[in-house]
Amino acid sequence: MKKPPRSLRQIIRDTLWRRAGFARDEQGATAVEFALLGLPFFALIAAILETAMVFFASQVLDSAVQDSSRLVRTGQTQIEEYTPEMYKEAVCSRLFGLFDCTQLKLRVTELVNFTTAEITEEIFDPDTGEWIIEEDFDQGVGSSIILIEAYYKWPTFIDFMGIDFSDSPDGTRLLAAVQVFRNEPFS
Repeated sequence: MKKPPRSLRQIIRDTLWRRAGFARDEQGATAVEFALLGLPFFALIAAILETAMVFFASQVLDSAVQDSSRLVRTGQTQIEEYTPEMYKEAVCSRLFGLFDCTQLKLRVTELVNFTTAEITEEIFDPDTGEWIIEEDFDQGVGSSIILIEAYYKWPTFIDFMGIDFSDSPDGTRLLAAVQVFRNEPFS
């Protein structure tokens, strides 16, 4: 048996009833909320992880430079006639494999006094990101004032919705560690 045709009034009433029911239905609410909040949540988690890695790498570099500076301060590099490559290896051996040591730039310079200590301002070209710092290894003699600078371009991974931790055009973050001290009177 066939149903009688519905009137226009019944069609409109049924349509409105179904739409009202759809608006009251909460079965997919969790999926919709996750879709709306998932992207910002995971972007925030990624930003936190990126920040933590940059701080951790910076601390490791600073510790490595501080530990290896003792070799210069006590005269071991002078007695054992260290080359710049040997000193760089001494720093790299304290980096726990986190860094590509071929990209580490070191400057060891002797200063006249503490007031003349100046940190190198131009490390890399701001337009291209290429290194322009010249490495140096002047370890001085006993009682010399020494400045040790270490620079490394840490790769960054997050570049999403305005979150970017790089500070150079090649997408890396410059990490720096500096030590200034007076050598022990070993000579």
